[in-house]
Amino acid sequence: MAGSVTTIGVLALQGAFREHIMSFEALGVSALAVRKPEQLDGCSGLVIPGGESTAIAKLMVTYGFYEPIRRRFADGMAVWGTCAGAILIAKDIVDGLPDQEPLALMDVAVRRNAYGRQIDSFEADLDFDDLDEPFRGVFIRAPWIESLGEGAVALATHDGHIVAAREERLLATTFHPELTGDPRVHRYFVESVVRSA
Repeated sequence: MAGSVTTIGVLALQGAFREHIMSFEALGVSALAVRKPEQLDGCSGLVIPGGESTAIAKLMVTYGFYEPIRRRFADGMAVWGTCAGAILIAKDIVDGLPDQEPLALMDVAVRRNAYGRQIDSFEADLDFDDLDEPFRGVFIRAPWIESLGEGAVALATHDGHIVAAREERLLATTFHPELTGDPRVHRYFVESVVRSA
């Protein structure tokens, strides 16, 4: 399945990175736990996983990831943000902390903790564009995509809120596909997003 795709990197500073790696490997796609900025150079795509967006952002500052990710994206690398990762790739963070710097790659506004606290986590079946059957979304202290800029399109909604969107080489999901055992969104990232780069 991998074709011209070389390796998908998964930012491995905090959060559910192991599950993403296992999901790609189950598809026969090489995946790498990225802990140093120089590891990005061999990646055709990067996943910024769910976790705690403020903690991931602080670790990205500590390890010097902001500019290398922006540079590699500008050079053609695809990027997928899940949950906290969707917050970090957005141009605007609604209800973000004052010192929370987004990567500002994707022309979307994402509302942090939109559905409430951890106890408000839930699952729901989603109609996801380009998938033939509904996808079970796992929402954990989840954000939602509040607005789309020019060029960004919604791929899935829940209760009137956008929970997945795409803009060229960028994918954002506010739920956790890596926790379901269903590889279809990972396959979509590889076949549609990364290969469009």
